[in-house]
Amino acid sequence: MSVAPIYLDHAATTPVRPEVLEAMLPFLGSAGFGNPSSSHRYGRAARAGLEQARREIAHALGAEPGQVIFTSGGTEADNLAVIGSALAARSSGRPMLAAVAATEHKAVLAAAHEVSHLGGGECILPVDANGGLDLAALAAALSERPSVVSVMWANNETGVIQDVPAIAALCQAAGTLFHTDMVQAFGKIPATFEHRAIALATISGHKVGAPKGIGALLVRDPASVEPILHGGSQQRAIRPGTENVAGAVALGRAVLLAGNEQSTEASRLTGLRDRLAAGLQATVPGLRITAASASRAPHILNLLVPETRSDALLMHLDLAGLAASGGSACATGAVEPSHVLTAMGIPAELGASAVRLSLGRETTEADIDRALALFPEAVAKVRRLTESYSHG
Repeated sequence: MSVAPIYLDHAATTPVRPEVLEAMLPFLGSAGFGNPSSSHRYGRAARAGLEQARREIAHALGAEPGQVIFTSGGTEADNLAVIGSALAARSSGRPMLAAVAATEHKAVLAAAHEVSHLGGGECILPVDANGGLDLAALAAALSERPSVVSVMWANNETGVIQDVPAIAALCQAAGTLFHTDMVQAFGKIPATFEHRAIALATISGHKVGAPKGIGALLVRDPASVEPILHGGSQQRAIRPGTENVAGAVALGRAVLLAGNEQSTEASRLTGLRDRLAAGLQATVPGLRITAASASRAPHILNLLVPETRSDALLMHLDLAGLAASGGSACATGAVEPSHVLTAMGIPAELGASAVRLSLGRETTEADIDRALALFPEAVAKVRRLTESYSHG
């Protein structure tokens, strides 16, 4: 009898929750498929679903329903926040400058780079060895009056948590818009839009049990962003186009559930993560926990495994029945450390050995037990093969 594989890659994506699927299915069928901009009964049914989703998201995040702008996912929301606020600044005669942390998701980094292509500028803010934002560098950047500062609440690779309320307050005092990507934070830590210094915030559905292809940008002031897509007047013309009603309904339900479960689930995941970390440190010689002394989201464990390469280790883990991700990217046959680890000062060779294990609501004690058995075996096998190859 085959044993089901262990999925420890929840930071990459999560399965759709049954409750979420049940909520969205009517809007794919004959009753709710209408265009929410239509005035007939089919359109009204779709529009009702859309507005209910806005209310659910607003309730969970401490926002107003009108502040919820649906997007195709986190990447579009990040681009709308960074590029849209830079365009709005240019229209009002202010500097067109995006200042973002060096450890941001590539959606934010690439959006900041696009601002420079559009005639503005970009400023990459350094972090310390634990991934914490350099506040002196932020202060220097704020003196340049950037159009937006973007700092991720919880890092998607390391789980490192930034003091977003404090950073947002510094930006507000300087008269600068503050955006946070809370894709990995919401539902895992007490991350909300209630802090009024936060002007813009990104969430993504498939990280919390909704389907891929749906996300949202929370916008406190509609005048603070200009659209990056152009078309109709939907969603205050900030994000034109016919809304993905079924996806929005799914996002609303998933966000509501995740918000309600956040406290208890965070406690459970912290216990599982810490048991996994302690067990692996005890059984894998030389293994290091990235940013071990930093405040980290409960579901992410980034490991540095010397004398291995993450691509080889991930392959052997997959063959053994454990799904995980690397902290590196494979380009032209060479493993390159992630920009996040590089920004934290981790040497390239060590960074190329990074593996991320990420837990979710489906993760059980039994999964952790099996991971503790499989991971050391895979590391030992890769190290033997590496040693054999080097002596070959």
